[in-house]
Amino acid sequence: MFRTTFLFAALLTLAMPLVAEDGFTPLFDGKTLTGWEQHSGAAEYRVQDGAVVGKTVPNTGNSFLCTAKKYSNFILELEFKVDPSMNSGIQFRSNYYTQETEVEIAGKKKKFPADRVHGYQFEIDPSARAYTGGVYDEGRRGWLFDLKNNEAARKAFKQGEWNTARIECRGNSIKTFINGVAAADLTDDMTKEGVIALQVHGIGKKTEAVGKEVMWRNIKIQELK
Repeated sequence: MFRTTFLFAALLTLAMPLVAEDGFTPLFDGKTLTGWEQHSGAAEYRVQDGAVVGKTVPNTGNSFLCTAKKYSNFILELEFKVDPSMNSGIQFRSNYYTQETEVEIAGKKKKFPADRVHGYQFEIDPSARAYTGGVYDEGRRGWLFDLKNNEAARKAFKQGEWNTARIECRGNSIKTFINGVAAADLTDDMTKEGVIALQVHGIGKKTEAVGKEVMWRNIKIQELK
């Protein structure tokens, strides 16, 4: 009886997601893309040296590697490194439709193709504009909070190095941080829940942009009540 109970407890422990002492749960095991699925575009995703690597390919739209699970209130932390010539992002509270769908946004009708990921995005912008950490509404309303008035956040991004992103969603409150520096702080109630996703921006027919890469690692989340 004791042995049966012990084995059951051991199996139950293995089946449960690992939760660190700080309350965060890993979303990426560092070895496989288990728990993730690709939507929208056809960019290449792979795992290398403990990181998810996204690579640009020609003639496709924006691509997103999405969590299978949806999240509502949470703190998300991860590290990323991006090619200086790329544009990328981290989606949160984002969604997609299984068939073409028309909805009304800000008084205007908008049609979404099937599988098109849309929603809040933590911008990754290594250009001279330096809006990394701003919040962009992918596929819907555009910029919700850029960094033109936040010089400290614009200077916090480290070109060619690993950077730390933090996203906090509590009800209608959305806050972002780049390398510990406060970036965006806004109130918005359009979407309460959605997937987390890693974006590789489409490059169209730009052959010089083929094969550029962005990497993400140490992806973890703390769900809030």
